[in-house]
Amino acid sequence: MEKRLYEEMLENLDRLVRSHAIQGRRIYLFGHCSAAEELADVLLDRGFDVAAFLDNNAAKQGNLYRGIEIRSPEEILAEPSEKTCVCIAARAYSAMQTQLRRMGYGGQIHKLVNYNSYAEYSVSPDTIVRMRRRVETGMGLLRRLERKYPGQFKILCPFSALGDIYIMMSYLPCFLKKRGVENCVVGVIGKACGEVAGLFGLYKVEIFTQKDMDETIQAALFTEDKNVFIPHQDRPYVVNLFRALYVKRIPLEQLYCCGVFGLPVSAEAVRPAGFRQYGDIEKIEPGRSVIIAPYAKSVTALPADIWAKVVDSFHSRNYRCYTNVSGSEKPLPGTLPISPAISEMQSVVERAGTFIGIRSGLCDVLREASCRKIALYPDYNYCDTEWKAIDMYRLEGWENIVVSTEALDNKI
Repeated sequence: MEKRLYEEMLENLDRLVRSHAIQGRRIYLFGHCSAAEELADVLLDRGFDVAAFLDNNAAKQGNLYRGIEIRSPEEILAEPSEKTCVCIAARAYSAMQTQLRRMGYGGQIHKLVNYNSYAEYSVSPDTIVRMRRRVETGMGLLRRLERKYPGQFKILCPFSALGDIYIMMSYLPCFLKKRGVENCVVGVIGKACGEVAGLFGLYKVEIFTQKDMDETIQAALFTEDKNVFIPHQDRPYVVNLFRALYVKRIPLEQLYCCGVFGLPVSAEAVRPAGFRQYGDIEKIEPGRSVIIAPYAKSVTALPADIWAKVVDSFHSRNYRCYTNVSGSEKPLPGTLPISPAISEMQSVVERAGTFIGIRSGLCDVLREASCRKIALYPDYNYCDTEWKAIDMYRLEGWENIVVSTEALDNKI
């Protein structure tokens, strides 16, 4: 989870504790994901009893995280609602809250993280005042952007997801050509997304904080600014594209190409040309090294024993193992840390000869790399649809593996 969102989660949890909203109740966490695991860690460390994770994915049910079982959401109905509460740190809060109420759950439901704070639907006086202030701030940010890039079309990407930025940039030229747009500035959140956008080298890139992006989008929606486009497949504040996934499986890339940009399936994706060579490339043993990427912000972490098995497998064949790390991340036991820039990653994995990582946006960045490429998929459903992660994110030319001990033994 991003630092900003993690801090927001802690602040909201502190508020619940101060108001005695969760003390003395059996706490359930809806949606087993990395954010829910982080919330569980905080609650357990503070001495709270976490009764269970609730998750619609039958394949997850019965598994444990720190002794907390993953169960079907219906199981909460067996307890008096006044003695329980549900805390949600997952993105799909609205769908989860609706499901619980339709099931007949009458207890407290608490939202711990507000991923898209510009999409509030309350009409309370408090919310209206807050949103008016946000719109005013956002309009100032829009004016500032216009002064810096006069007359240019503005693409505002609402979330800091590397894979989404990569796919969006791949189809942006076709979209702009269809619109007859020549000059464009792309707004993204954070340095890493800025690096991904910069790989394509086609347009100016402006880096926002999440807060500034939220407020700018709030203003653009409020003023119906026709010179702004918000490219994201999960954007209920603009269109209800996500609903199509309840009827048909549509891979993420097709969602962007056809759904977000309205392009034909035959539209050709642009490939990035901005990669450069890693400065210490000569230190990597060519063809006998493996770059391992176990970390991702928005994907449920794989168990440590899975990564230990991966490392042991490559060590047994005399490979030198590296862990791609950033910030405070630690290398896996028995591996060396390596921290190339995003634009340098392709040169690193091609020199090494093998890349294996949890399926994340980094895999999208390395789509075109010439080496052995393995993507590991946790066994989970995409949001609350029936489609598995591998159905949505499968990569052509890669070894796509849904994680299990048997799969690792047979394929790695």
